[in-house]
Amino acid sequence: TARTSRPFSAAASKDTKTPSTLTLSGSFTKECYIYGTIDFIFGNAAVVLQNCNIFARVPLSKTNTVTAQGRTDPNQNTGISIHKCNILASPELARRMANVRTYLGRPWRAYSRTVIMLSYLDSLIDPTGWLPWSGDFALKTLYYGEYNNRGVGARTSGRVKWPGFHVMSTNDAVKFTVSNLVQGNSWLPKTTVPFTAGLTSTS
Repeated sequence: TARTSRPFSAAASKDTKTPSTLTLSGSFTKECYIYGTIDFIFGNAAVVLQNCNIFARVPLSKTNTVTAQGRTDPNQNTGISIHKCNILASPELARRMANVRTYLGRPWRAYSRTVIMLSYLDSLIDPTGWLPWSGDFALKTLYYGEYNNRGVGARTSGRVKWPGFHVMSTNDAVKFTVSNLVQGNSWLPKTTVPFTAGLTSTS
C-alpha cells in the first residue's frame, strides 16, 4: 500500500485476498482479488475499485451481498465505485449457485451510494440486482447505479424499481471515476500505481 498526505491509499496487488470484510477508509484499489459473502465491501468512504476480481463465496445463509455502503448525509462525497472489475462466483459457490442468491449490495445507511461501471457481472448476480436492508428503508434516498456492464448478471431489465436505482448515462458515470470521486489526478501519480482516470482513459 502506498500512502500520500491525502486521506487516501492506493493499492495494486494481484494476490490480495479478503476473506471476510473489506472496510473502506478512502482509497483506490487496483488489480486485487477480493473474496467474501455478506456485505464484504463495506464502509463510508470515497473509494474506487478498478480492474479487481471480486468473488462471492458460499455464505452461512442463502444470501450474499457484495457491498454495504454507509453514507449518512446527502452532502457527503462518499461512495463505492466498482470500475472495470469482474464480479464472479468462487469455485465453491459456482457448484452451489442454485441454492444461493447474490446481490450487488444493500443500503447500510440512508444515503448509501454504490455504482458498478464497465464491469463484468457473471450469472451469480440475482436479476433484481440489489437487496433491501429492511422494508423500504433508504429506497428513496440511496443512489445505486449501473453503467454499461456486461455478462449475464448485467441485464438491467429485471432490476429493482426503487426511486434510488439508476441505469446511468455517461454524464452520470463520469462523476464516479478516479479523477472525480477520489480526485486521483492530484495524488495517484506520486504512488506510481497505474490507473484509469476517466471512464476509459488511462493515466
